[in-house]
Amino acid sequence: MSDFLPTGIQLTYLVAASLFILGLKKLGSPATARNGNLVAAVGMLLAIVATMLDQHVLNYEMILLGLAIGSGIGAIVAYKVQMTEMPQMVGLLNGLGGAASALVAVAEFWRLLDSSQPIPLDVNISILLDVLIGGITFTGSFLAFAKLQGLISGSPITFPFQQPFNLLLLGAYLVGSAYLIITPDSLPIFLGVVGVSLVLGVMFVIPIGGGDMPVVISLLNSLSGVAAAAAGFVVMNNMLIIAGALVGASGLILTEIMCKAMNRSLFSVLFSAFGTGSSSGGGAASGGATDQSVRSIDAEEGAMMLGYARSVVIVPGYGMAVAQAQHSVRELSDQLEKMGVDVKYAIHPVAGRMPGHMNVLLAEANVPYTQLYDMDDINPQFDQADVALVIGANDVVNPAARSDTNSPIYGMPILEVDRAKQTIVIKRGMSTGFAGVDNELFYKDKTTMLFGGAKDMVAKLVSEVKQL
Repeated sequence: MSDFLPTGIQLTYLVAASLFILGLKKLGSPATARNGNLVAAVGMLLAIVATMLDQHVLNYEMILLGLAIGSGIGAIVAYKVQMTEMPQMVGLLNGLGGAASALVAVAEFWRLLDSSQPIPLDVNISILLDVLIGGITFTGSFLAFAKLQGLISGSPITFPFQQPFNLLLLGAYLVGSAYLIITPDSLPIFLGVVGVSLVLGVMFVIPIGGGDMPVVISLLNSLSGVAAAAAGFVVMNNMLIIAGALVGASGLILTEIMCKAMNRSLFSVLFSAFGTGSSSGGGAASGGATDQSVRSIDAEEGAMMLGYARSVVIVPGYGMAVAQAQHSVRELSDQLEKMGVDVKYAIHPVAGRMPGHMNVLLAEANVPYTQLYDMDDINPQFDQADVALVIGANDVVNPAARSDTNSPIYGMPILEVDRAKQTIVIKRGMSTGFAGVDNELFYKDKTTMLFGGAKDMVAKLVSEVKQL
């Protein structure tokens, strides 16, 4: 039996890994995403049970206590956190994943230090990498949470000699790591390396603005997976290595997709402090459309345009998320469909503050998956749309990205709402988007502005449409 147990554990890990891969594949489609989540959860349950049977487990009481506390907190959070707060929630979970991996490395270093046995070189390198990646993920994710929650400014925060300071921190980590590889029993140096890793996480996220958070959240998610894989090498656990590699790879692929959707490199997102207003060209910066006038309408006029249209494309943005207007938007959509209007939703990959932000909010409002269209699918259909209704979106619908070579967003793929026959933009005022440039769309002859909060304006549209 004792010989079979290790083999049985590894076989269970193999089954769990297969379920993770199958679940990940199912998550690629909205129609199968729920089942994919369930399949992956079963895989995780198998992995946990198999790990609990490992003969190296010394204290089941502490493990069960931790499971009870963690499950209790998770249940409370799942019940209380609103769908509009999902970006913050994802940021926190990424941070906790990084912290858990880093703590595994710290605990293993401490154990090896107390055992008076020489620390193997491969384990030592794994510990140092785990501390670096886990520490950066932990503090970086919590800083991202603070920005998204409004606890600190969501704008990029920069200071003189910021990049040289970052290089100095990285150099300190490398020097400390080299010393520990040569002299692996120095606790003060190890604690210094841990501290530097935590500071690097803060410095990594602090110059990044709120509009770039989808990329940052995705990258931090990837790093949490890499940290878990590194922890797997530290404790020689194949399941951690496989699961961490899957999360790391999928997160990195998603990060690349996000960057392409913004027409920016990952380096630019991380180090250019985009959105500070220092960018030149385009819109207001170049003296573009700011001297032109806009055409404002009220809810009654907007309702008439929508109610008598044959085809309407709704374009949700961050403003809809802030106003928590998704349920009102669904009600408006239902009312228009009752009148025979064909309604579709156009989703930009980086709209909102996390990957899939708009999809999550609309799913909470029970908007059918079949009505959600990705950018590449919906853009050819704007020509046939009678009305495009933009709710709280700005940079992702700015035609300057297509035509103004001096604009900082030039080349960024956008939702081409300006090709629709008429456009209604719901917006509080004429402020610029995250890129800090004026939006040419607002001044076009086919565009009308419905000024006000997204939730209030959509509710008024619903009321007026019902009276048609």
